[in-house]
Amino acid sequence: MTTFAIDLIMQVLQKTTQYLSLVKFSHTVFALPFAAIGFTLAISHNALPVLWPLAIKVLICMVTARNAAMAFNRWADRNIDALNPRTALREIPAGIIKANRALWFVIINALLFTVTAYLINNLCFYLSPVALFVVLGYSFTKRFTALCHLVLGAGLALAPVGAYLAVTGRFDIVPILIGVAVLCWVSGFDIIYALQDEQFDRENKLHSIPSLMGKKHALQVSRILHFLTAGFLALFLYQAHIGLLAWSGLAVFCALLIYQHSLVSENNLSKVNIAFATTNGIASIVFAGMVITDIFLLN
Repeated sequence: MTTFAIDLIMQVLQKTTQYLSLVKFSHTVFALPFAAIGFTLAISHNALPVLWPLAIKVLICMVTARNAAMAFNRWADRNIDALNPRTALREIPAGIIKANRALWFVIINALLFTVTAYLINNLCFYLSPVALFVVLGYSFTKRFTALCHLVLGAGLALAPVGAYLAVTGRFDIVPILIGVAVLCWVSGFDIIYALQDEQFDRENKLHSIPSLMGKKHALQVSRILHFLTAGFLALFLYQAHIGLLAWSGLAVFCALLIYQHSLVSENNLSKVNIAFATTNGIASIVFAGMVITDIFLLN
């Protein structure tokens, strides 16, 4: 292999790594397991075999929609991020990725999402603009409402519902229940993450639950949302008639939620990243793994 080829490969790998960092690709672990639950439930309830070509299309939709949402958020917030010491080294304000290239990345991913939705079924295609409106629109909500956390939660809540619709082409109460659970779960841990920027948000007239209510009351709201998460997940398992293994998965999920809140207090934010990324990532994977295993055992 020539030196030119090696250099080219290294440049491609470097650029790929930069864009993966831009969209925080590792955080896909939050919504993807719940999309897998929605997909598995749909094939189980309709006595279908595992539809691998369709599963790949759903995965493409998940990845491209999230890529578009995260890159657009970074593009829209580039000037705000530059002012915040915590975010000033992100790819766009740091000059690693140019703003116009990030915007093209958004456009390409949004188009890929729409085309893939068209290839799945008519309902998914017709709803694709709605999904993009929610996941892209979130980026502006912090400018006018403290309910921005709920909008982020709604964006991720589309994952299990959309995966179910991809298989069935119709709505059902079961994926909606798990979607509401995801909304509450994501909103709750996003409030915890936003604790880091309470003072910055207040000084720059940005809206969040912490900047509106303070750290102590924001944590209380987060706890309430996570209590609702547990309730909706329990209702989902009951309605879906899933067995003991799945209920055990819920117990683990709830234990990790409790652990998450034990890591953070109004006076100690040193473990926010562990509470936000690590704990929630493990919780979603374990819960989804046990639920999906239970579904296949029932079949």
